[in-house]
Amino acid sequence: MWSSRWLFVLAAAGSAVGLGNIWKFPYIAGENGGGVFVVAYLFCVALVGVPVMMAEVLMGRQGRQSPINSMRALVQQSDGSKAWSLIGWAGVAAGFLILSFYSVIAGWGLYYIGQLASGSFTGVDGATATQALAALHSNPILMAVFHTVFMGLTVFIVARGVVSGLERAIRWLMPLLFILLIVLLGYGIASGGFAEGFDFMFGLRWEALSVDGLLVALGHAFFTLSIGMGAIMAYGAYVPSSVSITRTVITIAVLDTVVALIAGLAIFSIVFANGLEPGSGPGLMFVTVPLAFGQMPLGALFGGIFFILVSFAAITSAISLTEPAIAFLVEEYNVERSRVAVSLGAACWLLGLASVFSFNVWSDVYVVGEKTVFDSIDYLTANIMLPLGGLFIALFAGYVLPKATVMSQLGISSKSAVAIWTASSRVIAPLGVLIVFLYTIWPTD
Repeated sequence: MWSSRWLFVLAAAGSAVGLGNIWKFPYIAGENGGGVFVVAYLFCVALVGVPVMMAEVLMGRQGRQSPINSMRALVQQSDGSKAWSLIGWAGVAAGFLILSFYSVIAGWGLYYIGQLASGSFTGVDGATATQALAALHSNPILMAVFHTVFMGLTVFIVARGVVSGLERAIRWLMPLLFILLIVLLGYGIASGGFAEGFDFMFGLRWEALSVDGLLVALGHAFFTLSIGMGAIMAYGAYVPSSVSITRTVITIAVLDTVVALIAGLAIFSIVFANGLEPGSGPGLMFVTVPLAFGQMPLGALFGGIFFILVSFAAITSAISLTEPAIAFLVEEYNVERSRVAVSLGAACWLLGLASVFSFNVWSDVYVVGEKTVFDSIDYLTANIMLPLGGLFIALFAGYVLPKATVMSQLGISSKSAVAIWTASSRVIAPLGVLIVFLYTIWPTD
């Protein structure tokens, strides 16, 4: 069990916050029109993400096992079709695929710790910061080394378990990350580009909204909240019965959204102050943040600390991605947790090399359309596997699980609260996912 509700909130927020907010949210907002994308994302979090996350936590707490075995038990309790058990398997598969490329990006964060701390970015301009990232991308050996280091750190913490591994680490480091994000926002405000950054993030240019942008917003709501990949169901299994799922999930969603908005405002302020391109893709954070700290007094020190904390946030997310598979293998085969962690980490590391090479030696190898290995795995998981997983979680909680079980786990009894939950899980969340998917499959233009 988590030793307190607040530590579960920090762990789930750590899983949610990670690179999804600080790295991914700003660049996909930049690619999809800024303000209209942010509005679409907020609606997806509130109307789809929160109800599905509540469903996943309650299913985890009711099952009290790994996602795969929890789904088996819940299907049995509900007299449902065995096909529903596939939710657990699909979540584990999605988490494994995500971790394979997530570890590569997190490796960039580890690399930048040394670069910032050594003063390499002191006084740099936008062009130099861009060239530094390009030099890293063109070096497969260097990228593979830091991918290996990150995966090794993740395996080490995961092998130690929940209390001695994860809780001990998150108690201090997550609050420190939030403080440094505020420092970065302060620099963004002082940089001279805050007004443009604010207008880009919250100005509503409806012509920039596309169906593909809606799908990206929906996928990112699931990606950043760690929904549909088994992580939240696995964490839910450790939640004490006395903890309110409703209050806790809303707290996590609010924390996650606030961090995403702060990171976006900070990064876009720096982007516009330095004449950079807001839609420049996955490298956006690794250009803007070194640029900001490179101009600050004691920037080398604070920049190094910032990337240490970003790397830690990435590790908390990586832990949540591995937990569903590890918990299942330990339960199923009664083997030592450490041995399972090493084996799973090695397999994920091997797949991750394909993402490493997609930035250099395999940059012209396309898997889906004109997408590299990295882009293809990112698209498949965030835009297809996670929303579909979330859809089936909502349907299972809304239609298959006994209502008494659901209401008992959520701790709600008033007619209005029951009506809101029922509408969210049975109608709003599933329809939201389905409508976006139908428009994607059958475009109107």
